[in-house]
Amino acid sequence: MAVRLTKDWIPVSEVLTRLKGNLGVFQFANVQREVVFIGFAGGKSQFGLKGEVASALEKYSDIAAFRFEITTAYHTRYRELLMAHIADHDTLPHYNEQITLGRLSPS
Repeated sequence: MAVRLTKDWIPVSEVLTRLKGNLGVFQFANVQREVVFIGFAGGKSQFGLKGEVASALEKYSDIAAFRFEITTAYHTRYRELLMAHIADHDTLPHYNEQITLGRLSPS
């Protein structure tokens, strides 16, 4: 498995048709396909990915696309995606809150 999420971007208009109540991680991108938020749906998430993505979309108005990955290791994968983003851009995505993370040096 790649460290970075490499799936194709899906238009936000397709959120409700693509997602179900699975556990996993997701990314939001702006029109330029720059990652602006990384999130996850865990065991306490109401309606899984579908619920978490819908809830997050209400907060941010400039989201153009999303992509997701279904995984039961959602928390580890979430932190891994955040660390990969920091390794690539020296900062967290625009809408993610600051949290303490380890270091990741992906190639």
